[in-house]
Amino acid sequence: MTKSDYNKYFVNTFSRSGSPIVKGKGMYLIDASGKKFLDFGAGIAVSALGHADSLIVKELKKQGSNLLHISNLYITPSQIELARLLIKHSFGDKVFFCNSGTEANEGAIKFARKWARQYSDKKYHILSFSDCFHGRTYGALSATSQEHYHHGFEPMVPGFHYAPWNNLKATRTILDQHEFAAIILEPLQAEGGVNVVDGEFLRSLRDYAREHHICLIFDEVQCGMGRTGKLWCYEHFGIAPDMMTLAKPLGGGIPLGAIVCRDAVVEGVMPGDHGTTFGGNPLACALGCVVLGQITGKGFLKNVRDTGKYLFQELTALKKKFPVIEEIRGLGLLLGVRVSGDAAGIVAKCKESGLLLIKAEHNTIRFLPPLIVTRKDIDRAVKIFEKALSQ
Repeated sequence: MTKSDYNKYFVNTFSRSGSPIVKGKGMYLIDASGKKFLDFGAGIAVSALGHADSLIVKELKKQGSNLLHISNLYITPSQIELARLLIKHSFGDKVFFCNSGTEANEGAIKFARKWARQYSDKKYHILSFSDCFHGRTYGALSATSQEHYHHGFEPMVPGFHYAPWNNLKATRTILDQHEFAAIILEPLQAEGGVNVVDGEFLRSLRDYAREHHICLIFDEVQCGMGRTGKLWCYEHFGIAPDMMTLAKPLGGGIPLGAIVCRDAVVEGVMPGDHGTTFGGNPLACALGCVVLGQITGKGFLKNVRDTGKYLFQELTALKKKFPVIEEIRGLGLLLGVRVSGDAAGIVAKCKESGLLLIKAEHNTIRFLPPLIVTRKDIDRAVKIFEKALSQ
């Protein structure tokens, strides 16, 4: 299949090029022409255990031969087990499964608005922040502050407001103007340019939300599940939310999202208030148990922290050599290189040389390798990145 085939058959929502990817193993992807790519994008932070992980493949065959789908009119063992593990390893009391990050954020917004109505019928406003990204369906898109995602799809859902990132004074001014049901934020913004939340800013939001009966939602769709070197990004700050949204690596490559909730904010949710046909299907949840089991295993997160520190160190060395690099940002294995030049061009050059990276906002290049990455992999990636910068 060529690019002309893609243009012939598909809605033009992605700029894709090159030979189709046909196989993956560990840190590498292979296209139809046989070319190998060192994957430092991990399917946009999905492939936490790399490609064709042996335990994932084993569980895929086992569960796939037993049961793929029965709908949420019934329960399955893998669904119960994954919910149990998520609650065991987080602040949460209850879990809702869906299919994606945008669905998780839609559900969290709905749950927060229903919870807030016990205080006032006018308490439905939602606050998010500059450079955030929460998804592309209408509620999640309305919570996404980046206007270029809105163009052509207006009007957005009413009741959504945006405050400057890490600016407490401006945020308080907006919060005082309306009756808010929820504050939603990514503790580490990924699509928006790899921007880490300020700890004092986050603590102030937690205190304000508690005082004013506002649901605090952390979107950890990209920064959760071990990506930052801790199981959840919020652990870096010692501040837990009322709800947390998850997806990307959770299903081991199969679509799976989740909302992890405190009892108090979902006690009013009743059968029929929300639902999903495919969310939490037996296969996705079985793979989710494998992924969560490995990430929480002995030494795994320490290795993420160690390799993340090493990658940060090597990229910082390049910054001293290439003035085009303005800043290195992020936590663990979610790092961003902000450049003054053409980020998309650098990403393209890296792909030509066999390294897959992902562009973010503000001329930022994301390094999102599978969490199994080694120093040897990092050395090879940095060498290719250096070559692209020199060109």
